[in-house]
Amino acid sequence: MMPATRLQSVVQHIRGEFLESPGLRLTPWQIQRLWNLDVDDCSAAVQKLLDTRFLREERDGTFVRTV
Repeated sequence: MMPATRLQSVVQHIRGEFLESPGLRLTPWQIQRLWNLDVDDCSAAVQKLLDTRFLREERDGTFVRTV
C-alpha cells in the first residue's frame, strides 16, 4: 500500500484528468496503466474517488465522473 501522501497525489491527478476530459470512461486496468499503479494502489485510489462520489462505476465496469 502506498503512503497516504502519495495516495492523495494520485487521487488528485486522476481527478484532474476526469475534470479535463468530460465523458472519460476508464476500466480499472486502464487506470492502472495510465498512472502506473499496482492493483492494490489502483483500488485504493478508485475507492477514495467513489467514497467522495466523484466517480461512479457503470454496469460495464468502467468508472465515470459523477455529474
